[in-house]
Amino acid sequence: MKRGLFVTVEGTDGCGKTTQIRNIIDHLSSMGCKVVVTREPGGTRISESIRSIILDPAYTEMHSKTELMLYSAARAQLVEQVIKPAIANCKTVICDRYVDSFYAYQGYGRGLDMDMLKQITSIAIDNTMPDITFFFDLDPEIGLRRRMNAANGDRIENEQLDFHRRVYNGYKQLAKENPDRIKTIDASRSVEEVWKDVRRQLDTVLGFVREV
Repeated sequence: MKRGLFVTVEGTDGCGKTTQIRNIIDHLSSMGCKVVVTREPGGTRISESIRSIILDPAYTEMHSKTELMLYSAARAQLVEQVIKPAIANCKTVICDRYVDSFYAYQGYGRGLDMDMLKQITSIAIDNTMPDITFFFDLDPEIGLRRRMNAANGDRIENEQLDFHRRVYNGYKQLAKENPDRIKTIDASRSVEEVWKDVRRQLDTVLGFVREV
């Protein structure tokens, strides 16, 4: 591979991202790829500290503008410290959430101005966009039920269902606007069926990047 592959994984809470990320890691590792796994917000010492503030359910008074600045700060640190160096060293980066989460949650969910979000994101990521993004499409009510059965919710998970539906609709719109990059995967099926689709899409983009 002449350059690193950048893969992002998106979807509302409880959509099955974690399981499929493990499958992606195993598959790419078996092909000899050097894999770096990270997440948003988080992935660095600074970004993880910011994450703990963002998701702490105690901070119910957090303003949406404060939230967007914290997310962007964590993202900027992750890009500069982890993502860009890894790609430059021909490593494959798998990131659990990235800019599409920002647009879906802060833009569609919170109702913040999308042009403003894009301007801030442009500064934070410095043109570092994924080669492929998997959007795991699952009704948010089903996903939240899965999450709540597994653990207590964080500050974002504890939002009202209407918020999560706006986020879900935002993801659908983003996928519609970016079909070449964002691959929609029906996450209501079995783990095996979902992985079959993911693997097919992943192998396609992997072959393309190898030829670049």
